[in-house]
Amino acid sequence: MPSALTPLCGPVLPLHTEEVVVARRNTAGDTVRVAIVTREHERLVDEELTHERVEIDRVVVGRVVDAVPPIREDGDLTIIPVVEEEVVVVVERRLVLREEIHMRRVRVTERHRETVTVRRQDAEISRVRPDQRDDAG
Repeated sequence: MPSALTPLCGPVLPLHTEEVVVARRNTAGDTVRVAIVTREHERLVDEELTHERVEIDRVVVGRVVDAVPPIREDGDLTIIPVVEEEVVVVVERRLVLREEIHMRRVRVTERHRETVTVRRQDAEISRVRPDQRDDAG
């Protein structure tokens, strides 16, 4: 039985040679469109707000003092002394505490309700195949 791989004696002639050539080209594919759409809707804001306000009371004192009293604090109350130098006919100078200004910080919390317009942007993405494209595409 003869072998299929039996070497032949004599010259070998090539009958055909194949070569591969690789190239790139652009082809029309799907077109992707992205549209940014802004939508508005109403939203109710219902929150507790806290703020401080200052109450001012002027307290008349009319007391003679030896020196200008310092500004002092008593809890949420700040006391600012107002002094006046007066000259007495008897060549005497004295400080008179005319009044004290009492400033009190008051914290107020109240409910605030308001309807506001809120905007939101969404991206709408679509694909258009080449055979569905219009002339502008």
